[in-house]
Amino acid sequence: MSPTSDDPPLRSLVIGAGVISDPHLHYLASSPRAELVAVCDLSSAMARVAAERFGAPCSATDYQVVLARECPDVVHVLTPPATHDRIVRDCLAAGCHVIVEKPIALDHASFASLWQAAEQAGRRLVENQNYRFNEPVLEMERLAADGTLGEITDVEVRLQLPITSGGRYSDRNLPHPSHGLPCGVIHEFISHLVYLTLRFLPEGSPEEERVCAAWSNHSGEPLFRFDDLDALVIRGTTHGRIRFSARSAPDCFRVTVRGSRGAASCDLFLPRLELDIPRAGGQQLSPLINQFSNGLGAVRASATNFLSKVKQKTPLEGLGTFLDRTYAALADGSELPVTYDDMASTTRMIDKLLADEARL
Repeated sequence: MSPTSDDPPLRSLVIGAGVISDPHLHYLASSPRAELVAVCDLSSAMARVAAERFGAPCSATDYQVVLARECPDVVHVLTPPATHDRIVRDCLAAGCHVIVEKPIALDHASFASLWQAAEQAGRRLVENQNYRFNEPVLEMERLAADGTLGEITDVEVRLQLPITSGGRYSDRNLPHPSHGLPCGVIHEFISHLVYLTLRFLPEGSPEEERVCAAWSNHSGEPLFRFDDLDALVIRGTTHGRIRFSARSAPDCFRVTVRGSRGAASCDLFLPRLELDIPRAGGQQLSPLINQFSNGLGAVRASATNFLSKVKQKTPLEGLGTFLDRTYAALADGSELPVTYDDMASTTRMIDKLLADEARL
């Protein structure tokens, strides 16, 4: 639903001007649903540059001062995960709705406590689960829901990133704060892996669910607690595999959903949906039609993805959809696109993956 002339934009504050702030600020600067009032960061230079770039009237290093002075309706908390709890509570106490980058909390008990604080304040709290809203994932959900894939038999979410071989996570002189998280740097990414897997698993009680996880440090790099995860979640007859590798190449973020009638797969870093589904040509011709269709899609995607690289567009295309749906829900009081159940099931599953009894 588009905002009407009677719907004033929600006043928005961004706390944290790091890399992930860019797509948030792009949305806030361009959406009629929002009015960017300030950017806060411990670095005054980063806050000032971001404010100037995206048209915020002010910047600051002390978010408490801005909360009191600007009285924002919505706060985007984009700071390191270990800082979320305190900042979110301060924003809720100031009467703001809060959008939080993943992971919203370091464990399920902490999330439940934050949710209770939001309920008591009468404000709304939501975690950014942006990859759920990438178009290929939304299409896979449609194919699963309408029966095209049949009964879902297995799901695999695989992320490959060379985090031990260079970059911000491997600097021994300035260790990244994520190294202090419960599962180290992988905790930066695990929410994405879990919530995408859970989207395609059937509902089930904890007693019927089997979880096992192999956490490894194959590089032997002492800075890293873990650099590899291979986990299995079984609900009923459906298998979910969660895979993170710092050794495999090339970089990829692949989601694959297989069912009794067909399969769908996509690398979210280079979006192109690949389908192996029943076609009008029948069982004999379906493989050929799928091959032709996937080949045609590959040609189109290669041009699109090349232009995206040239224009420095990132795989975060679902973030705009998530934010737009979130702001619409905040304005009219409807259900948020990421619900309590979505966040609770994700944090519970991360707890299970880290539990001693699940470790291989």
